[in-house]
Amino acid sequence: MEDEAALARGLGDHFRDEGYDVRVVARGDQAVPAVREFRPQLVVLDILLPGRSGLDVLRELRAAGDRVPVLMLTAKGEVVDRVVGLELGADDYLAKPFALRELLARVRALMRRAEGTAPEPDEVTVGAVRFDLRGMTARGPAGGLELTPHDILVLKVLALRRGEVVPREDIVEEVCGLESEATLRKVDNHVMALRRVLGDDPRRPRWIHTVRGHGYRLARADGD
Repeated sequence: MEDEAALARGLGDHFRDEGYDVRVVARGDQAVPAVREFRPQLVVLDILLPGRSGLDVLRELRAAGDRVPVLMLTAKGEVVDRVVGLELGADDYLAKPFALRELLARVRALMRRAEGTAPEPDEVTVGAVRFDLRGMTARGPAGGLELTPHDILVLKVLALRRGEVVPREDIVEEVCGLESEATLRKVDNHVMALRRVLGDDPRRPRWIHTVRGHGYRLARADGD
């Protein structure tokens, strides 16, 4: 729900290109009826809308018991709006101007949370290495291995979607909560550390595969 026509059109086109079914609403006083008619899986809601503010829209949705995930768009530096939005029940927020990749990563993360997942495992075994996802430690045949908690968090994100290609942006969102070129490069460093303890050759890895232009994939238990 966005009143800036060019931005709304651009966001709509971007999400359609990613395979989402999108409904764009430009006025706040049309927002609640649109949510009730369209029943979206997620709402991207600008605070500053003509006709009715995004905060009022959010307040009515939550008062009616509607738990649809809501990502608020706020003006840069408007801390009060962010706090009020979160207190009213927003699930996340993003300040303008923002990168489309970051918005997409946050939307994906919110939708995964809303879909619900099976209980997370306490341990994951990859090859000869056992990762303790609660204690944030790893052990191989010879004993403990040197890995940071963030290394193991990256492994956890890959393990929860084992066999799937996980975009680097999604890993950053889950591990760091924000996206920048610096944090994207840190993901690559964490993968290097994981490959080291797994004995993976980066040129021909058995376990953590690079899918160029997309992200990483953790092979299933049989190595496929």
